[in-house]
Amino acid sequence: MTKNKYYPQILVFLQFSLIALIVFFSKGFFSNSLAIIIFIIGLLIGIWALNYNKLGNFNIQPKLKEGSALITTGIYKYIRHPMYLSVLSTMFSFVLSTASLLEVLFFISLLVVLFLKAKLEESLWIKENTEYILYQKKSKLFLPFIL
Repeated sequence: MTKNKYYPQILVFLQFSLIALIVFFSKGFFSNSLAIIIFIIGLLIGIWALNYNKLGNFNIQPKLKEGSALITTGIYKYIRHPMYLSVLSTMFSFVLSTASLLEVLFFISLLVVLFLKAKLEESLWIKENTEYILYQKKSKLFLPFIL
């Protein structure tokens, strides 16, 4: 998908930099009930995803680990990247409470970075496992039944 061998590392660096910027510029979210609910939902999505993922099967970099298995049960039945949805939900809770233009721009940038990571991972899965194309047809990228 890319000619730059450092592309996966660049995406991870950008992801964590944007998360840090969102949290740093946030005024917190504990005074906003909706933000707290979205944060908790994000955490629960992450826990649900980890429950179906064996330790060592996932990778923070958009690369496939040797021997990694395709998971299509649990939350993965509905969305292919629930950990990214978890990150987006928790970070959106910070943005929602602050509602500054700067944080909105950071969040949109984070969304783009996670989208690029997901697309890179998916291109690798398609090369590795022909069943992935069928899995793509049965599930959504980030949001169940929508996207």
